[in-house]
Amino acid sequence: MTERYKPNTTVACVIHCQGKFLLVEECINGAVKFNQPAGHLEANESIIEACTREIVEETGLELTPQALVGIYQFRAATDLAFVRYTFCIELAEQQHATPGDNAITATHWLNLADITALGNQLRSPLVLKSIEDFLQQTDKNHSAQHTPLSLLNVDYF
Repeated sequence: MTERYKPNTTVACVIHCQGKFLLVEECINGAVKFNQPAGHLEANESIIEACTREIVEETGLELTPQALVGIYQFRAATDLAFVRYTFCIELAEQQHATPGDNAITATHWLNLADITALGNQLRSPLVLKSIEDFLQQTDKNHSAQHTPLSLLNVDYF
């Protein structure tokens, strides 16, 4: 009998302001890694509640996702599987972020070139992919074509 596929459900948020993206820095197995504010869905919360909680924990910012960028499947080299719901927030002004989670060592506002240059320091390929998708969904006039949250049933049953 084949073992049932049981991916972890995670959330992440692309936070954008004036050409820069808010990333969190963390140390994983002795290596510095960069990611969007992200984490696992916990019992008794919706995916939007999970994203809001992770943003607060990892940045100290009380922000609510505005739209869905995409839903991604990813298998890590460690043979762990993930389904990642990536949301976005567009800010008018950069806000100072202060991590509340001890696993987060710093936060950074970085442009796309800086993020691309991080290469293997990105937590997973989904970090850059979700930023690229976010940018692709935003036209030259900064009009967002992201998926509205109303597409998702945001209530937990």
